[in-house]
Amino acid sequence: MVDDFLFSGDNPEPEQVKTIGKWKVLVVDDEPEVHAVTKLALSDFLYQEKTIEFMSAYSGAEARDIIRDNNDIAIVLLDVVMETDDAGLNVANYIRNELKNKNVRIILRTGQPGQAPEKQVILNYDINDYKSKTELTAQKLFTVVLSGLRSYRDLRSLEQSHEGLKKIISASADIFNVHSMEQFIDGVMQQLTSVLGCGEEQAMYATDSFMINCPSRSTSKDLTVVAAQGQFADYIGHQVSDVDVIKSSQLQEAFSQAISSRSIVYQDNYLIAYCHSKFSTNSLLFVSGLPSDLSDTHRDLVELFAKNVQIAFESIQLKVELESSQTELLERLGGAIEKRLNDAGGHIRNVVALTGLLASWYGLEESEIEMLKKAAPLHDIGKISLPDTLLKKQSELTDDEWEQVKKSPLLGHEILKGSNSEIIQFGSTIAYQHYENWDGSGYPKGLKGKDIHIFARIVKVANVYDSLRTALIYKGEWSHDQAMQYLKEKAGIEFDPGLIDLVETNHQKFEAVFKS
Repeated sequence: MVDDFLFSGDNPEPEQVKTIGKWKVLVVDDEPEVHAVTKLALSDFLYQEKTIEFMSAYSGAEARDIIRDNNDIAIVLLDVVMETDDAGLNVANYIRNELKNKNVRIILRTGQPGQAPEKQVILNYDINDYKSKTELTAQKLFTVVLSGLRSYRDLRSLEQSHEGLKKIISASADIFNVHSMEQFIDGVMQQLTSVLGCGEEQAMYATDSFMINCPSRSTSKDLTVVAAQGQFADYIGHQVSDVDVIKSSQLQEAFSQAISSRSIVYQDNYLIAYCHSKFSTNSLLFVSGLPSDLSDTHRDLVELFAKNVQIAFESIQLKVELESSQTELLERLGGAIEKRLNDAGGHIRNVVALTGLLASWYGLEESEIEMLKKAAPLHDIGKISLPDTLLKKQSELTDDEWEQVKKSPLLGHEILKGSNSEIIQFGSTIAYQHYENWDGSGYPKGLKGKDIHIFARIVKVANVYDSLRTALIYKGEWSHDQAMQYLKEKAGIEFDPGLIDLVETNHQKFEAVFKS
């Protein structure tokens, strides 16, 4: 029976207020009147600038379906006795023990308190509150729901902070790796939006500094989104001017104000923080969905974030530029050596591209593939010791000349070994082993099978394919079919047969990369 006093008193027309979202509240009861009265009693409810979105279920089975499909329900107002005497308790058990949902607040409402003793129910079913329908006035219902939403908000904030911390801790193990830096930024943004009470993360970070998602420098008016969450996630790599919500004149003025004042601009339910350090031009953090009552502590946190996140970005920027310079130097060094063999050039570029493709088919990690591509240009550095008369000889080599050629991998290994650079170390291994054969008939050490490093095995295939397809001093250009036939004939002899199977399966893509 629904208590008539829930209707007592005047219900003035609710004042129109600006809201930024909704709290989901599920009403589970087999009496339609209970749904109607609950919605009426809370029709003007507002907490943290959010209203209530009501959802209704009239049985335990229906409630389970709704809860399973909506993991963001904040409160369940749950009747105990419905299609069975313990239907509500079964729903509570399903939420906590099967769905493992510890966040949603479960408030039992029963017209038959003796059917489910309060102490036993709260202890056994992880219930957050227990009310008799006869005692639940409109004011008490308001208080119960407000208390439940506060608890739900705090639990969600803790959960989001936990997820953010996991990202930061995971990223900190390799903070100067480009991908983990992006993970680090996402984690800090999630922490920030959680602490500020933004609910679902709605944030983006944009910069005109060179980063992985911003492949070329741009003007100060052309910021690019490099990290984003919520509704902005699809704009990573896009210019800020492409973001729909930013196109309003008010927001454009706020962005300009943040840049010109080099400060943080707070307006309505969002902020724009100017992030700067001694190297940067312009970088901005945009966070929406803010509560209207940000504390001084929260504002201090935003300032700290704005200062330190740019330092992190620029640290990785310097590393990217350093690695880029190092890679270019290695490619130029390898190219200079190959130029002595083939005036047409392009061999190093082709070997690097083919190597990366084959390594990805083999299943190497992305970080391994990048390392291999950077080390591959050094594969023939040992040939720097060979005279032009030998390198450019068109007739067959003599036994003595062949022995001299076979020493070049050893020299390449000697030149590169002992370096502290991981790239140079792998370059040394490749230079030393890429003339070894799968059956042990290669040189300089006669290594066999998987005793040959996978990097060297991959480079060997790429190197031979490109050499066959290219016109050299001592041979003409081979067709793709001729080169593939040679690779298949020598699989298990010169080459790792598994790698040749991969090339054969994807031979059209292999040829396309060679031609590109």
